Amino acid sequence: MTETELLKNRDLLPKHIAIIMDGNGRWAQQRGKMRVSGHRAGVKSVRAAVSVAARLEIDELTLFAFSSENWRRPDDEVSGLMTLFLTVLEREVKKLDRHGVRLRIIGDTTGFSPKLQLQIQKAEATTASNQGLLLNIAANYGGRWDVSNAVQSLAKQIESGEITSHDITEETINQRIDKLSMSDVDLMIRTGGEHRISNFMLWQMAYAELYFCDTLWPDFGEDCFTDAMSAFINRERRFGCTGEQVQSTAV
Repeated sequence: MTETELLKNRDLLPKHIAIIMDGNGRWAQQRGKMRVSGHRAGVKSVRAAVSVAARLEIDELTLFAFSSENWRRPDDEVSGLMTLFLTVLEREVKKLDRHGVRLRIIGDTTGFSPKLQLQIQKAEATTASNQGLLLNIAANYGGRWDVSNAVQSLAKQIESGEITSHDITEETINQRIDKLSMSDVDLMIRTGGEHRISNFMLWQMAYAELYFCDTLWPDFGEDCFTDAMSAFINRERRFGCTGEQVQSTAV
């Protein structure tokens, strides 16, 4: 479907889209370049995804920028990624603000340099009052880390007598997942040809539709993004019901 056609089916579009932006390093290696140059090239695809999501009035877009496992990569690549992250934040936040995008960084930001932590705080503060697309950037993030933090928070409340074990429900855990009020993911896209979720948003993706494509992230443009949303629209989401039940409630 074209973007115009998707707009006509706005009620069927995913409200929260998460993307694992994979393939930057391979894109660079195929061109005989340093891996970090692939990450730089991928910034263009980030802009395209944010633009499309904003135009289609998607509520929430979460991009997996740097996992807690990515520290294991070569030092020069990690250093380059940190520099790029800082540069992009400084350069892009005014543009995001002009377009009404609210930026949040999810993950253990204490692992970053003081300079980067300060820039993150400034970027979030600048866009905090915006009412448009909510853009989450997952940096130094892991799904298991996210869940374990929530469990630790609840355990402390049990120890202090504020709650009992019987008070722990899906909702209480959800309220304590990093950056409160993050909604469930409707559509998860992974580029680069790999078919796994790599410890990304384990709690929030319980019922997400998964879309995998071979396109490397720097080549993932607006058409690729709309193709993924077209595929989503054509899927039947059952949430434990039968196909007949879903069809009967849709009538």
